[in-house]
Amino acid sequence: MASAALREKQAPIKASYKSDPSSALVTLSSKGTIDSSSITCKLDTGRQIQGAKAKLAGLHPKAGGDDPEISGELCSGDMLLEALAACAGVTLKAVATALDIPIKSGTVTAEGDLDFRGTMGVDREAPVGFQGIRLGFEIKLEDGAEVDEDKIEKLGKLTERYCVVLQTIVKKPEVRNSEDGIERGLAWGQKI
Repeated sequence: MASAALREKQAPIKASYKSDPSSALVTLSSKGTIDSSSITCKLDTGRQIQGAKAKLAGLHPKAGGDDPEISGELCSGDMLLEALAACAGVTLKAVATALDIPIKSGTVTAEGDLDFRGTMGVDREAPVGFQGIRLGFEIKLEDGAEVDEDKIEKLGKLTERYCVVLQTIVKKPEVRNSEDGIERGLAWGQKI
């Protein structure tokens, strides 16, 4: 997209965020399902996105992007939440299998809150990135199965402990960035 066209498309969005800051607030979410057939997590994505040959990252509609149901594009925030839901679902199934907890079905939901004033450069004080992420599980056990609460609590704690994506978000790893052949280290926004 050409520079002028992008600015033209984003100008009314930015103006609305300046006049009504609450219009820039959005909660993104991703949902996955698990069942008794395998140690997998099936993600819920739109029809157009499922039909795409490759997953495309694009601007979120709140930043001037097209509707993902039409374009097949997801914003990277959606993709991050998808990765979290998928990893947490697979981890939950693996831990349940190891603990001999017979899960019949379940849902994993990852939600994150964004303020697009930050990412759009409308307000320098507004944060960029997710300000809160929530991860939730609903599971249904096989018919007739009885599992005590301590074992279910252990399932939750071990899922949290061994979910790679969740632990990456929580522990904030060092990130390295290479620009024009010069490698620079970043520690979450601070040059090192």
